[in-house]
Amino acid sequence: MKQLVEMIAKELVDYPDQVSVEEIHNERDINLILSVASEDIGKVIGKGGKIIKAIRNVVKAGSISKNKKYILEIKE
Repeated sequence: MKQLVEMIAKELVDYPDQVSVEEIHNERDINLILSVASEDIGKVIGKGGKIIKAIRNVVKAGSISKNKKYILEIKE
């Protein structure tokens, strides 16, 4: 899932070399922390949050097949 989020984010931003995803395992879920360049945060969030919502839907769909709960956050 980490690689998928990273790949999607790299396609959206101007500075793909500054994209990273950190995976933090908790008892109940897995947090994915997405970091991008400050200039690219708006591109990842999108107008009205549409882009990040779509990425979260992809993560949610993937988590169902893996029987794990993933939570995607953007590091500012």
